[in-house]
Amino acid sequence: MSDLQAVFDYIDAHQDQYIADLQRLVRQPSVSAQGIGIGETAAMVEGMLAERGFDVAQYPTSGSPIVFGTRAGASSKRLSFYNHYDVQPADPLDLWHGDPWSAEIRDGRIWGRGVADNKGNLVARLSAIDALLKVRRELPLTVKYIVEGEEEIGSIHIEEFTHAHRDKLDSDGCIWESGGRDDKGRMEISLGMKGICYIEMTVQSVSEDVHSSRAIRLPNAAWRLTWALASLKGPDERIRVKGFYDKVREPTVAELAVLAEIPDNSEGEMKRLGIDSYLLGLTGAERIRRDYFEPTCTISGLLSGYTGEGSKTVMPARALAKVDHRLVPDQDPDEIFDLIRKHLDEHGFTDIEIKAFGNEKPGRSSLDSPLVHVVDETYRELTGNETIITPTSLGTGPWYYLNDALGIDGCTAGAGHPAASVHAPNENIYVEDYIRHIKHAAMIMDRFATA
Repeated sequence: MSDLQAVFDYIDAHQDQYIADLQRLVRQPSVSAQGIGIGETAAMVEGMLAERGFDVAQYPTSGSPIVFGTRAGASSKRLSFYNHYDVQPADPLDLWHGDPWSAEIRDGRIWGRGVADNKGNLVARLSAIDALLKVRRELPLTVKYIVEGEEEIGSIHIEEFTHAHRDKLDSDGCIWESGGRDDKGRMEISLGMKGICYIEMTVQSVSEDVHSSRAIRLPNAAWRLTWALASLKGPDERIRVKGFYDKVREPTVAELAVLAEIPDNSEGEMKRLGIDSYLLGLTGAERIRRDYFEPTCTISGLLSGYTGEGSKTVMPARALAKVDHRLVPDQDPDEIFDLIRKHLDEHGFTDIEIKAFGNEKPGRSSLDSPLVHVVDETYRELTGNETIITPTSLGTGPWYYLNDALGIDGCTAGAGHPAASVHAPNENIYVEDYIRHIKHAAMIMDRFATA
């Protein structure tokens, strides 16, 4: 504790090195969806952990390897860091203001694919470990590093890894891969993630596209799929699949109380998106409650027939839709998939084929977790700013497998910001936020060691 200022001074004096470490990792493409650079990046991460004295190795899965490392510390406390080394594709390239793999610094920001999601946080935490070791010669607690290479495609083999290596993963808390501040500098701390049941729906009505003049007697794949999709959810936004809501866990009194403290940023979001109101006219506390505690059914993509310029009078033989369902505790994605199949059959859509992609279970940690209190109080001390605690993120990740299933509480903390353009062109983080997260990570390790 007494020499934490010395750790901060070391970070300030070596920030150019820590920025260069991040740039080096961002400049290595690692696109899991396209199989680009995965092996090379896993080796880089393994090397970065080895340089800091971790007992580290790559653990094979049926897909991309998981890098796992451990370094013992002064106390018996154990803290895990979950990160991922894979990133989204950089497309569309023509919308980037520069090379997405250059990691250039411009206007006080580092720009590049994956810099916010999640290489910035990954390297910031390694930098905090480096600074602690250089100043103190040891870590304040045992640190476990879990870095996967398939988060951007649904963490499809993380469950396989946790089952095979359960004995290595015990911990007293887990800092998640994501996190950041809002536009007023308040750290947003999330304690969970929604699950997902992502499906592809397809129908083949005839063997080939035909002239639309025959529409009076031949089945149209686009209409079949449209009617099937319309059966899933109504204009009232209620999902019509029987049993879909049966296992939805109701929020606790404490969770609802936390929601009351979440700022309402509706006005800014609606202005940014060019809308005058939300669905169903939702406002205030009810909008926030639905955001965090209700599942969704979203058409993510549609493909059928002719969609080029001008007209083409054709009746499509095939139609396809991508549909994602964000799930809340205690919904199970495999059960939801079965309910959707049963629903389609009972409504006469036995000809609609469905296939699942990357199902993940929802997870949520306790509001009373000691780690949450540590992340909260250290950020306030470091910055003088407030924090915003939310019971869950609106997004999805393998939270359940690395936290709930192992009896570990987790929370987020990171270097993100509202205009980081995660998954979009011109992804970025501020240099100032990156350096701050290095210091915050050092504070978290120091404080959690005695929490």
